[in-house]
Order: sequence, then C-alpha cells, then structure tokens
Amino acid sequence: MLRILQASLIYRVIAAVAAAFGGQWRASAIISRFLAGARVAEGAGVSILTKLRAFLGAAFRALRLDKLLRGSIFLRPDLWCAATLALSPIIPTLAAAGLAGVSMLSALLKTGADAAAGNQPPKRAEHHTARYAILFAGIYFVSIFTSVTVSGSLYGGLLQSFFALFSIVMYVALRDDWRGIMLAVRAFALSGAAVAGYGILQYLRGASGASGWLDAEMFSGIGLRVYSTLGNPNVLAEYLLLVIPFSAALILTEKRAIAKLVFTGALGAMLLCMALTFARGGWLGLIIAAAVFLVMLDRRFILIGIVGLAALYFLLPDVIISRFLSIGNLKDGSTSYRVYIWLGTLSMLRDFWLVGIGPGVTAFNKMYPLYGYNAVAAPHSHNQFLQLVCDAGVTALVIFVIILFSHLRSLAASIARSTDKTLNYLRIAAISAMLGFLAQGVTDYSFYNYRVTLMFWASVGLGMALSCRDAAIASPELNSDASGNGGAA
Repeated sequence: MLRILQASLIYRVIAAVAAAFGGQWRASAIISRFLAGARVAEGAGVSILTKLRAFLGAAFRALRLDKLLRGSIFLRPDLWCAATLALSPIIPTLAAAGLAGVSMLSALLKTGADAAAGNQPPKRAEHHTARYAILFAGIYFVSIFTSVTVSGSLYGGLLQSFFALFSIVMYVALRDDWRGIMLAVRAFALSGAAVAGYGILQYLRGASGASGWLDAEMFSGIGLRVYSTLGNPNVLAEYLLLVIPFSAALILTEKRAIAKLVFTGALGAMLLCMALTFARGGWLGLIIAAAVFLVMLDRRFILIGIVGLAALYFLLPDVIISRFLSIGNLKDGSTSYRVYIWLGTLSMLRDFWLVGIGPGVTAFNKMYPLYGYNAVAAPHSHNQFLQLVCDAGVTALVIFVIILFSHLRSLAASIARSTDKTLNYLRIAAISAMLGFLAQGVTDYSFYNYRVTLMFWASVGLGMALSCRDAAIASPELNSDASGNGGAA
C-alpha cells in the first residue's frame, strides 16, 4: 500500500513541493540567522560554572576528598540523575526533590574530584540556556519576598527555583557522558511506561473519583479520565508529552531487536494512556509534538501526516472525536471555566504585572477572588504563561521565553551541523517534547504539579547536554554506533 502511494503522481507532487519548501525555508535569512547564532564557540570560557569548578578542585585537594571518595557512588551523578527521572513521577514531591538534591551533590563532588585530578573537560563556552536558568531561579527566589504572602509562597518558590537549577545539574552531569545520556533517556522512557501502565489499569478497574474532571452532561459517554500516579488527568498528559518523544527516538536509536520491541511497547502504552486521560490540551500537544518529530525526520511525512489525520477522523471512537472537537466550545463547562479565569487573571495582572503576587496556590487564592469573574474559584490561572507573570512578574515570563528560544535554537543548530543520526533523533525528541508541552501550557498551568516541573527542567538539561555534543567529544561507543548512519533531516 505504501509503495503504491509513493508511486502515485499526487504523492510525488506533494513530496516535491514539501522538499522545495523545506529547502527554501532552510536557506532563508531568518532560519540561517537562527541557526548560526546558536553555534557554541570553543574556548576556555569564564563563567559561573568554570569558577565553581576551580573552587571545588582547590577544596578537594586541600581536604583530600578525591582520595576519600574514590570509587564512591556519590561520584556517579549520571546514576542519580537517571534515578530522579525514573522515580519522580512515582514518589512524593519532597522525595523527588531529595533525589534531585543528591544528584546536585553528586555532580558537585564529581566536578571537584575531576578538577583535583587534573581531568579537564573539552573546552567550550558555557551553554547560554544554563545562564538564563540561573537567572530564572533567582527571579523566582526573589518573588518569594515580594509575594502578598511570604509564608504562603515559600514552599512553591523554593521548589520552582531549585528545580530550574536542576537543569544545570543534568547538563553538567551528562554533557561529556554518552552512556549517562542513554541511561537517563532509557530510565525516563521505562518510567513513563510504568506510569502509563498504571493509568491503563485504573481505567480497566474503574478508578474512584476519576470522573470529576468532566462536564458530565456534555460528555456522558466518557466513563472516567485516568490520572495514574500524578493525581490529575491533565497533569498526567503533561508528563506523557515530555516522555513520549524520547520513547519514539529510542525505537530508532536502539540496535537490539529486543530493545526496540520493549520501547515500542512502552510507546504504545503511553499513547493509549494519553487517550484515556481525555485531556484535549494534551491531545493537541501530542499532535504538535508528533508533527514536529516526523517532519524533522523527513519532510515527506507532511503528506503522510495529512492523510493520517484524515484517517483518524474515521477510525477513532466517536467519544474521542467529539471530545477533541469541543475545544473552544463555550457550552463545555471546563472551557467556559478557563475563559472566566483568564479574564479574571488579566484583570488582576493590571495591578501586579511588574513583580506578580507570589508563587503558589495560597498567594493566588488570596488575590484572585478580588478580581475573578462570575464567582469562579480557581487554584491557578490555567495558563502557563499567565501564571509565570502571576508568580514572579513580567520579568519571569521574559526570561522563560528566552530560555525556550535559546534551548530550541541550540538543539536546532546542533542538528543542522551534525551528521549523526543517533544524536539527532534524541535532539529532535527534545524539541518535540518541549513544543508539545508548551502547547498544552496554553490551556493549563503545567508547573502546578511540582514533579512535572522537575521533569520539565530535567528535559531542558538533557537537551542542553545533547546540543553541546559534537564529533570531537563523542565517545567511541557513539562513533561506532553511528557509523554509516548519515544524518537526520
């Protein structure tokens, strides 16, 4: 069937148009500037991380900690980062923060031990995204003390700041460790499969309280919405959007048939679980993530994607089609609920746009009722970008957008100058995960669940580590795995 389609005149015309458009787009001044501006210049680099490395090396030599910790598991930040990725969606928030803290300590100890031993990392300028992440964490920390309720914002503000810094931990721990990158990605995908499996089990057994996130009159055909270990179907969808692209990339990068089979099963479980969340924002994010992933692999997927979307309309159950097509329908209680919250939030931000009202539910609940429309109560603004302004002012939003731009640009530039398929598949996954996650953030506050916040910043750190790798620092394993593979589109 596929060969018949490829031989058809329509296919060849659309494929030629797609290739021509893609070539013009790639050669355009805007895209050329976008990619060229993200090149990481080699050099010693004077940065916070460089100075920290020098300080830790001196401290280790003075205290002889390098000899004391030799062979210790605390010199394996890759293991602790992988454990954080694998366990955070399953364990309580503070336990996940504890794992992230141990990962940070391990990265510091490893950096100090390497510096004391004279092991110099490849020379490169530090990643711009890391600098902006530090700034973002600082802004959130300051927002605690400009909050309308300092005590109410302390917990949320500290976690938001700490988890933003965890992206740098991931970057430092994995940027020169190919095996560590693969360990982290595999742990991420397998954990996502476990979370999805539990969600599917909830659906089969009939989870209690799972129908509370639904307009029962409009969607009487939906029995329940699964939430797995994350307590909310929308939160579960946000988490799955971060994991699914990496699972798809592993199917392409794994060499062993059994590994490909395992990750194919993991991807299937996560896609089924995503469907069972009945999260329309999550479905929209998944479509965007899949479109970006496939088109970046090969422009000819544009045609297949158009045909596939048309086929889904006839193949999917009516309950899913009606649920998705209800996006924007104000007769749906959850849609009108969000519109009222957005209006109330915008009204509130006229008075608090500069520094916000402070992080956390307590601060929002203290001020929002004074501005809310139609007596609608809400724990947050149900929009990622509006909530950042609520938490820490317009500066937090600006720095967040700069982080996204810097992160996506560095990944895109590394793909453009690389001929290594293995790396490029993972880089494409990092871009797809980010864009899908941000798409759902238009309809919900994606950082409301702190464990998802941690997963987001972990994926940013993983993307930074992937974008800074090149042929000069690739491990022998990577070179042998990638030999003869060519490059992803």
